[in-house]
Amino acid sequence: MQSGDLLDLDVTDVAHGGVFVARHEGRVVFVPDAIPGERVRARLTDTAKSSFWRAEALEVLEASPHRRPHVWSPADIGTDPESRPGGADFGHIELTHQRELKQRVLRDALQRFGGVDSDVVVASAGADETADGTGWRTRVSLHVDDEGRIGPFAARSHRVVEVDDLPLATPAIAEAVTGGRSAAPGRLDLVQPADGRVRALPRPETPRRRGRGGPRPAKDPALREVVTERVGDRDFRVDAGGFWQVHRLAPVALRDAVHGGLRAAGRDTVDPDAWHLDLYGGVGLLAASVAELGGPATRITSVESDPRATDHAGENLAEWVGARAETGRVDRWLLRTEQTASNAERARLRAGVTVLDPPRSGAGREVVDSLLRLRPGTLVYVACDPVALARDLGMLRAGGYTPVSLEGLDLFPNSHHMEAVAVLTDEGPLS
Repeated sequence: MQSGDLLDLDVTDVAHGGVFVARHEGRVVFVPDAIPGERVRARLTDTAKSSFWRAEALEVLEASPHRRPHVWSPADIGTDPESRPGGADFGHIELTHQRELKQRVLRDALQRFGGVDSDVVVASAGADETADGTGWRTRVSLHVDDEGRIGPFAARSHRVVEVDDLPLATPAIAEAVTGGRSAAPGRLDLVQPADGRVRALPRPETPRRRGRGGPRPAKDPALREVVTERVGDRDFRVDAGGFWQVHRLAPVALRDAVHGGLRAAGRDTVDPDAWHLDLYGGVGLLAASVAELGGPATRITSVESDPRATDHAGENLAEWVGARAETGRVDRWLLRTEQTASNAERARLRAGVTVLDPPRSGAGREVVDSLLRLRPGTLVYVACDPVALARDLGMLRAGGYTPVSLEGLDLFPNSHHMEAVAVLTDEGPLS
């Protein structure tokens, strides 16, 4: 068979990455926009590999009881696949079942790639979540093509799809999009910080320097407007165009998950005289989550490669006299610390908490190896990719760390993405 051929497929499982699993004559076929237990008519899109094919769902022949009308009507299965906007690939699934499927993906990744058998659950971001999982995005990135069309990319493509609504966005952002247009090709970011006012941040494309390839977003002073985000009774300064959690409930949910995980590790408080680290620290959200358990003298260092975020972290952590914010790549910073730390500093690290929130690719071998040599007493790993988390946990477990707490958070309802928080304690290297 070849691309373009039609198949009727029985969908049996969910896979990492927002696709579902079917089989044709023993060969795995990955297909989006389905649900396990359904029979769908699909069109093959990629038959190049002998081990698996890819297809796109065209019609539901036998529906799952968990199927619902898509929360974003242009992305419904009744729309031609080339015109379905991306970003809400679980929007056709009842919300509770979405979380059950994410839970299945997380547990499978932990077992297959990390050797961890866990009954971890994926929970809502908070009691104030909407019943259908909409209205949560405080940050949205749209795209503008050469014809001035503005919207998300079509799923699994770089073609702009114009849409009339953005149901995953906060109502204020959704309203701002309906009247907004940008003439310059590139990207348009919309941000609603704690003050409630939506900022539109154009990122028009400019040619790259000779030999560097295609276009890149131009820098804009508006991206550096400093806005304030609020987490409980604490304020955080961050650039409007900088990184902050997207879900309106996510910062509190992550803070609470860190606190809960540390309690499970026997740390209702942290030792202010120990040396605590926040790796990939951003503007200091997780550093503050740890430091507030230790009091005003808590010694904690945030490490972040973005100098603007580091500047803000220094301001956001100013109430702790032992806090520092340093700019640097985490792998290089840890290697330098290995080379320069005194015996007393190493002892403080071993008594402390190290929290890390790496990019989607995970911390990786070099960072994990440094942590295994420095041996912080407690690790809090915040992850947005279950496979990367599992691989790193596998290396940490082999090096003597034991997971004492695992929690999944649905910080991206109606998409396949999720967050997970793992807390590990040092049981010593394996003999």
